[in-house]
Amino acid sequence: MSFYRNRVVITNLPLLDPLLTLVVSFIVLAAMLYRRISIGVTLVSCAIVMSVLTIDLPDVVWVFAETTRDLTTISLVTVTFGIGLLGLLYKETGMLINLSRSIGELLKNPKLVVSTLPAILGLLPVPGGALMSAPLVESAAEKLGLDNAKKTYVNMWFRHIIFPIYPMGQFIILTAALTNTQISSILIRQIPVVAVMTLAGYLVVLRKSTVSNSATRRIKLGENLKKFLLSFSPILAMILTVALLQVDVSVAAFIGIFLLILIAKPTKQMLIKTISNITIYKVALAAYGAMLLRSVVRASGISEALGQTIAATNIGEVVLLSVIPVVLGFLVGLPSGSVAISVPIIAGVITFTPRSASLLFISAFLGYLAAPTHLCLVLTTDYFKSSLSKVYRFLVPSVIVSFGAALLVYSLS
Repeated sequence: MSFYRNRVVITNLPLLDPLLTLVVSFIVLAAMLYRRISIGVTLVSCAIVMSVLTIDLPDVVWVFAETTRDLTTISLVTVTFGIGLLGLLYKETGMLINLSRSIGELLKNPKLVVSTLPAILGLLPVPGGALMSAPLVESAAEKLGLDNAKKTYVNMWFRHIIFPIYPMGQFIILTAALTNTQISSILIRQIPVVAVMTLAGYLVVLRKSTVSNSATRRIKLGENLKKFLLSFSPILAMILTVALLQVDVSVAAFIGIFLLILIAKPTKQMLIKTISNITIYKVALAAYGAMLLRSVVRASGISEALGQTIAATNIGEVVLLSVIPVVLGFLVGLPSGSVAISVPIIAGVITFTPRSASLLFISAFLGYLAAPTHLCLVLTTDYFKSSLSKVYRFLVPSVIVSFGAALLVYSLS
């Protein structure tokens, strides 16, 4: 096997053929995902199976220890935990409701409500967060004459449209960490894709919708503006500290939490309920599992063996960076899982750059968007009493156009 210990390559004889190990590990992975076991437990379990089959026991312990104390891993797990905690605090203190209602009251045009409100709430990774914007989206969508399938589409599509250019997004932070690239360099390349996604959402559903005259009234402007600025300030502070002060994202997340606590003044019971919520620990474990899986794949020699096999088939780089993440994103229904599995596979063939990392991100992201197991899609479809088949009439063309934009950006950059 081969792996890096303080940047020095150590080589030994593998216990089992790397490619055979990969097959066994993926069977374990598929079985656990089929049983709906959390992605964090699944990734860690897959890494354990892979390491036991290919690495000597003392080196297994070393790989796990090195991954655990690695600064990138610590930062990733910390920021994942922090952002998850921030989202739950927003929900528990009622600040999320204040934010959504103030946005709904401030925006004059229902078209802006159904497109902007889900996007802003998408800045917070709250489990089932699509349901927070659904009532206000429903009210505005009815003024536009949208049917249930279109209501589902706009709430789900515009909620996720901000993800590719959001520097505090857990998905993009994970991608940058796994591919050893800068978050900012990935974000810049994805601005054109987000522009196309926005245009696609408008053309598919909103272009032909009409607004009634009664929908243009603005109510309590000053009061709602104050409520919006107050409830949005923790998120804004978090983003600005990263963008302007170059503060580490893990530190910025806790700055946002501290400011939210000062503003919302949660009770002791609220804090205990939030910190004891198992969801944030599952998400943090998924981040750790992704980094652990990458380390084990490198240490076991699987990445090199798989790279040689793929290279012999002459599969193009674009296919690797697009098809594999798209398929995994669609099957797994989680962007973190798709990236965590895709990166170790592809790393044996190519050296990641911002250009390739961006295409991998967008591919995994779009596969996840269209996945029938995507929680936001399932919950929103159920809320609006629609059907997936009807929603897919709008979702699939939007995903295809957006994917085409990503390929174009990749080819031109």
